[in-house]
Amino acid sequence: MEGLEDRTYTADAEPGDHATVAGWVHEIRDLGGIAFLILRDTEGKIQVKFEKDEMDDDLVETGLNAARESVVSVTGAVEEEPRAPTGVEITPESVEVIAEADTELPLDPSGKVDADLSTRLDNRTLDLRKDEVQAIFEIRSEILRAAREAFRDANATEVTTPKIVATGTEGGTELFPITYFGEEAFMNQSPQLFKQLTAGSNLERVFEIGPIFRAEEHNTPRHLNEATSIDFEGAFCDHEDAMDVCESVVKSAYEAVSENCADQLETLGLAGEFEVPDDAFPRLTYEEAIEKINATGELDEQLVWGDDLPTEGEHALGQEMGRHYFITDWPSEIKPFYIKDHDDDEALSTGFDLMHPRMELVSGGQREHRYEQLIEGFEQQGLDPDEFAYYTDMFKYGMPPHAGWAIGAERLIMTLLDLDNIREAVLYPRDRQRLSP
Repeated sequence: MEGLEDRTYTADAEPGDHATVAGWVHEIRDLGGIAFLILRDTEGKIQVKFEKDEMDDDLVETGLNAARESVVSVTGAVEEEPRAPTGVEITPESVEVIAEADTELPLDPSGKVDADLSTRLDNRTLDLRKDEVQAIFEIRSEILRAAREAFRDANATEVTTPKIVATGTEGGTELFPITYFGEEAFMNQSPQLFKQLTAGSNLERVFEIGPIFRAEEHNTPRHLNEATSIDFEGAFCDHEDAMDVCESVVKSAYEAVSENCADQLETLGLAGEFEVPDDAFPRLTYEEAIEKINATGELDEQLVWGDDLPTEGEHALGQEMGRHYFITDWPSEIKPFYIKDHDDDEALSTGFDLMHPRMELVSGGQREHRYEQLIEGFEQQGLDPDEFAYYTDMFKYGMPPHAGWAIGAERLIMTLLDLDNIREAVLYPRDRQRLSP
């Protein structure tokens, strides 16, 4: 691999250069006396021209006998060629096959032959060589970068909380048990309790982007058993403040993709239709939401106070709203124990959800910061407060009012890019059927 320390990416190769490019054999076109090898790297593609009668036979044989997806390096003169895919081509002086690929590939990285999602996920490395798949994960990276920047603009500190815990965030359901030095432990469902404890320190505002684990029985295009959660918690914040931060982070993600991912949007066919939310997200109360859903006539039975919103109800409301919106003031009885009730009405919680027309994205609210009321919340939901002493004890030592939320990164990406299946937004998904790769 001599010369790769001076490697030139395909997008940077210009006429007049003497360059070494390296990547994968995307395609070989043999036209008789002349042939072309299309080399692909992370920046794009470049044409390598072989004039058979004017070149060394071994050089021609090495280049044209390389199987598709073999890793090669090519050194030679870069010349202008308007008919080439990128307007330039290389006349090779040397070709080295760095890693030969099998001639039988489990899927076609060029995309000319379709493969089903299961086959693609079984062979994710090959799948990621496709431009449109690579574009999704370049956009994902930009979304996470933008989220971090928005959090820092909100004066929040990035933290990392444990993923192995003694008790579940919301009790014993949907937990993955593991053996921890002979004792039972669990994979954490959420950083909820830890981010509250950390917000109760002098850090005040914190955020985390990290994995969560839920033993969901669901096996749908929008559920995962390992997901990436984007979490915020802020001391001296109420639920209105938390919604403001949430809206800012989501809008920042859209703005960053619009500004910095034009090529990727073009690759995905979204360049002309990608829209950045501009107006403030509407805030509907739970009562207003069920009234609107009932008015659509889409449900067989009318919703009544205290019902959770069924998927078909969310879809009907999403169609009517046509944009991101919050649902606020949920009934206390259907929100988790740590969500604070309104001071003037204990039947109403400060819980909120951020909805996309397709699905729920965010769950959040102001937290109960008063010790006695927190203990009552545990007991009302059939949880033993003693099992959560590491959490509840800290509320005896000056816990400020605080609020926060969490959004699933994959759901954000799925809705932002209008993907059909959430697994498209995960490198190596974990669901009911998939534990490898």
